Amino acid sequence: MWRELLPLGRHPASCGYRRFAWSGVDGDCRAWFQEQARARGLTCETDRNGNQWAWLGDPAAGDAVVTGSHLDSVPDGGAFDGPLGVVSAFAALDELRGRDARFTRPLGIVNFGDEEGARFGLACVGSRLTAGQLTREQAHRLTDGEGVTLPRAMEAAGYDPDAIGPDPERLARIGSFVELHVEQGRALDLSGDRVGIASAIWPHGRWRFDFRGEANHAGTTRLADRRDPMLSYAETVLAARREARLAGAVATFGKIAVEPNGVNAIPSLVRGWLDSRAADQDSLDAVVTGVEKAAGEYAAAHGVELAVVRESFTPVVEFDHALRDELARILGKDTGLTVPVLGTGAGHDAGILSGSIPTAMLFVRNPTGVSHSPAESATEDDCVAGVLALADVLEGLACT
Repeated sequence: MWRELLPLGRHPASCGYRRFAWSGVDGDCRAWFQEQARARGLTCETDRNGNQWAWLGDPAAGDAVVTGSHLDSVPDGGAFDGPLGVVSAFAALDELRGRDARFTRPLGIVNFGDEEGARFGLACVGSRLTAGQLTREQAHRLTDGEGVTLPRAMEAAGYDPDAIGPDPERLARIGSFVELHVEQGRALDLSGDRVGIASAIWPHGRWRFDFRGEANHAGTTRLADRRDPMLSYAETVLAARREARLAGAVATFGKIAVEPNGVNAIPSLVRGWLDSRAADQDSLDAVVTGVEKAAGEYAAAHGVELAVVRESFTPVVEFDHALRDELARILGKDTGLTVPVLGTGAGHDAGILSGSIPTAMLFVRNPTGVSHSPAESATEDDCVAGVLALADVLEGLACT
């Protein structure tokens, strides 16, 4: 499975992945998922929001156990973030069938659409729509960097954008959701454990900073006469690093748009996107407030106008304690080992669904801690350990 999926969307120059929502490559990934389901005799369906589901048993029976993740990527992302959870889900089913496990609850494997938000700027679109955390009207206003709207992209891929929206009936059929994911950090590498259990997702969000100045000639305009928004932006980037360090948090300006974007032109507009995350809400608020205050001061000093827009926000997500404890009990049952429980600064579909159904996450060791990069990695032995752990969990939850 891994070898079949590996070349899809891989960019030859960067060796990273460009699997963006509703693109041709996204369609190739969806076809791969459908083929894996068909080969195992599973019933495959795509819901109104573009999420793919493969079912063993009748989901209408209710109290289903679901696992899976996503197949899309960030720009030039790694091979493991998302796909490891989907591949491991199919592999865990194979393992359970090899054990002659008897399922007493329906089992679902899911590929959530547009988890990374790489194309339209909002993460977890598929799961947000399903959980009612994103309305149809809000989704229809999403636009990519080329000016293509989400509805137009969905139509081009053969889907109905007018059908999207909350899906409470589907969620009501799910008793628990367990997402396996490569760890996006080095906690397991430092502890020497192959697999861990998630405790919570840090509160996090995205803020857009618009610095508006005055376009002018780069060679003829005196420094004293300039209203250069790039200066304010650059100083704000440094302020974000400072505020994050003081709060024990993280803050990143990872995306920028410049107008008119000419080498010999002073910009009229610099638009930068801030991503910030912290272990608690107070720390996150301190970072964002500090960055906004500094940005305002820098903008005023350079005669630049500033507007800040919060584009997305997710409060702290505590995974279901009972389900988390059950995972720990199952994984330690025959070995007596204590599986490490750790928090994460990354958002996931499991976090979005946690407000509607019991959710939990398993992490697989990442030896470098690198993620959202072609350097993202996990050893084959650790991936197999993740599959076996997931199989044990699914057996404990869905089988006699």
